[in-house]
Amino acid sequence: MAARPVPVTAGACPVTRVRDGVGQMPEAVAGGAERHAVVIGGGLAGMLAVTALLGHVDAVTVVERDRYPTGHAFRKGVPQARHLHVFLSGGLRALEELLPGTGRAFTDAGARLLYPPRDLVTRTVVGWQHRFDERRHGCLSVTRPVIDGVVRDRVLRAAAASATRLEVLEATEAIGLTGDAGRVTGVRVRARRGGGGRTGEAGPAERSLRAALVVDASGRSSKAPQWYAELGRPAPRQQTVDAGIAYATRMFRPTGPAGAPDMGINIPGWPGSPRGAVYVPVEDGTWLLTAAGIRGHHPPTDDQGFADFTATIGDPYIHGLLPHVEPVSPIYGFRDTANRRRHFERSGAVPEGFVVLGDANCTFNPVYGQGMSVAALGALALRRTLDAGGGLRPGLTKEAQRAVARATDAAWTLAVGADRPFTSGPDARAGLGERLSSWYVQRLALRAVTDPVLGAAFRDVLCLTAPSFRLVAPRLVLRTMLLPRRPGLSAPPTAVVPLRRAA
Repeated sequence: MAARPVPVTAGACPVTRVRDGVGQMPEAVAGGAERHAVVIGGGLAGMLAVTALLGHVDAVTVVERDRYPTGHAFRKGVPQARHLHVFLSGGLRALEELLPGTGRAFTDAGARLLYPPRDLVTRTVVGWQHRFDERRHGCLSVTRPVIDGVVRDRVLRAAAASATRLEVLEATEAIGLTGDAGRVTGVRVRARRGGGGRTGEAGPAERSLRAALVVDASGRSSKAPQWYAELGRPAPRQQTVDAGIAYATRMFRPTGPAGAPDMGINIPGWPGSPRGAVYVPVEDGTWLLTAAGIRGHHPPTDDQGFADFTATIGDPYIHGLLPHVEPVSPIYGFRDTANRRRHFERSGAVPEGFVVLGDANCTFNPVYGQGMSVAALGALALRRTLDAGGGLRPGLTKEAQRAVARATDAAWTLAVGADRPFTSGPDARAGLGERLSSWYVQRLALRAVTDPVLGAAFRDVLCLTAPSFRLVAPRLVLRTMLLPRRPGLSAPPTAVVPLRRAA
């Protein structure tokens, strides 16, 4: 099937979309590989990787399995798209550095800006947290089609205005790497007929795209370990922590004020109460309700079962909202929630010319809303590495991968610490250091419910604006270890507590 070039936007350098494959390769691909990069995956992480590369290479080719929808629409290649998505403040700051003005574009598209704990309140095992009016961390709540559409449009515009030529190959899949155990020299690709979810019939031919740098941003389904084997090198060490959590999500529209509180509600599970739910506003006056539970406590996806499930979580508040809302979507389930980290940053774990970003590098339980923010932080780490050394150079991939790992550490520590108590078998085993860290963080988090000093520090790390070692600053250790644990509120707070009174 011949490729159909589709102009996307005008600018100093044209941006071209090529639908249905590789029969007619773009001009930049046909040339040499010396200043050409290939990005595998055209989702959020892939688009942000493109942004990191602009100005550092002559051309970038994006290889995307799907066809992009028109406007802000769901696509099958993003199976988690129907569920809750937030951009934590740390990820949003990284996104603004990569693509200035994107936060405003989100809010113009209807995204809701929430400042926890004023606008997003959590029920914990010791009670409800206070609504301290910090305004330190603005987090965006919005549906995934808006996120992908806004980011993709802004990346294409940035590329059109840059010196880097961008081609996007839609309905095209990467099937392997070229090169050897020491260096990756490109990507093998083929067209997908259909290009919408399930693997379609292979195109009539495979082609190789030569590149000086290949970025794998293909998500949870990354084939990097298999491709490593084909190159004759061992796969990187992998850690997996799987609490067996599944969740189900439905969109609602409030039918009156009682269905639209002035804050989002988070009721996570805890040992002894393995079910939870989150209720947050998104665009167009709608709200998302996500219910979750560990093994043996998975939420049903039928109407009555889903509603009944919300009555069994650790607090009745969310269940009490249901008479005041009407559903505007089906119920969608999701079960692929394991935390999985591949240690590409270890010495010798990446060949020259290959970098792994986003979920392909480290996958988190989506319940914690960290994945998109970590993808943005990882792309920013790649850009800063390129900036610091003047672009492509020997040793770049090792430096970049270590920078990506540093951007991932805090989120990994928090996600694994939260999920480990619910694991079993090999996943339940943790080293002494992790056990002590998890014990300390849990102790601090429970005191942060009523202590504004500990709460502010905890949210700095939780929102990915500070490294996890911030929590062991001497004054925080003293407060965590010496102050008594005070009970939280018995009901969701209605009053906002100004910070000067809370301190």
